[in-house]
Amino acid sequence: MTKRDFYEVLEVSKGANQTEIKKAYRKVAMKYHPDRNPGDKEAEEKFKEAAEAYEVLSHPDKKAKYDRFGHAGMQGAGGYGGAGGMGMDDIFSNFGDIFGGEDIFSSFFGGGAGAGGARGGRQRSRGVKGTNLRVRIKMNFKEIAHGTTKKIKVKKYSTCAQCGGNGAKDKSSFQTCGTCGGSGQVSKVSQTFLGQMQTVTTCPTCNGQGSIVTAKCNNCHGSGRTYGEETVSIEIPAGVEEGMQLSLAGKGNAGERGGANGDLIVLVEEEKHPELQREGKNVAYDLHISIPDAIFGNKVEVPTIDGQAKITIPAGTQGGKIFRLKGKGFPAVQQYGKGDQLIRVNVWTPQHLSAEEKEAIEVLNGSENFKPNPGKSERNFFDKIKDVFS
Repeated sequence: MTKRDFYEVLEVSKGANQTEIKKAYRKVAMKYHPDRNPGDKEAEEKFKEAAEAYEVLSHPDKKAKYDRFGHAGMQGAGGYGGAGGMGMDDIFSNFGDIFGGEDIFSSFFGGGAGAGGARGGRQRSRGVKGTNLRVRIKMNFKEIAHGTTKKIKVKKYSTCAQCGGNGAKDKSSFQTCGTCGGSGQVSKVSQTFLGQMQTVTTCPTCNGQGSIVTAKCNNCHGSGRTYGEETVSIEIPAGVEEGMQLSLAGKGNAGERGGANGDLIVLVEEEKHPELQREGKNVAYDLHISIPDAIFGNKVEVPTIDGQAKITIPAGTQGGKIFRLKGKGFPAVQQYGKGDQLIRVNVWTPQHLSAEEKEAIEVLNGSENFKPNPGKSERNFFDKIKDVFS
């Protein structure tokens, strides 16, 4: 099934700012929220589709990549998992977050048959989400052309191996929260212009966990995470460019007390090649040949991304001639086809000549064959100028 454009899903223009995107998501998500459309599979899919669109467009790095490459650029490293890759817990968590920490449908329906039914008794996300990390990765031309997997060491917060992230010394170190009775939520009734309204919010005592830790983990001291160095494997697709950013979901800092992990943002840096230059998908090389090679022709070797290649220089080649090696350039990210290698010919003029060499050149200079001979089209052009001024 073809994915719809994310801007179309949220009904906003491509130039929409973050405030407009957030507002649009609220509108679409409220329209298709499962609590408003019980049993409606189509509405549920549109609700997931809106969540997926918001997940990308609300993230500056992902949005920039989507604007540049569309859905194709969102696959693999730094992409999205699709509606099927986002759990309903994650979707409801994101949805609740844009309403200032509470799911507005929980407030309307009191977390009962409506909101609670749609979530299957889901509680609010627990813990504090980890922060994102940023790293720079240098890549040479060959790695960019074929894609690569880089293993780097990153200093980051990781989930505590001893307590598994819950921050407790052992299983007996948990006590049911007395404020919420273990539900992780508290409710209150307030008077509005619509009448009495029940509001459900996260319990302030246990922060939605439903329990309180009476004895903290000796390893992480109750935070649920430890700081150290971790080796991260990063799969980078072929065709990336200088300044491009990839986002690896969940590879950033671990959250506190079981919170979700942050992301790892990878900034691509392109190492300069000693002989080749990049021009988009193409590769350029300046070939310098001698005057005899230009006159008589020759076979020469030129560097390419994957090593040396032989090309034939025809007799009578002029300076400025461009030869093309098909498919010897870079691929586009997540697309078919490759660029070419363009070889620009420069005829080298010697700067220091002996007396004998100068004499030989002077003799040759008198020959008609060594005088510039414009092509037919150029002669026609000058003939036309003469006609104008005659």
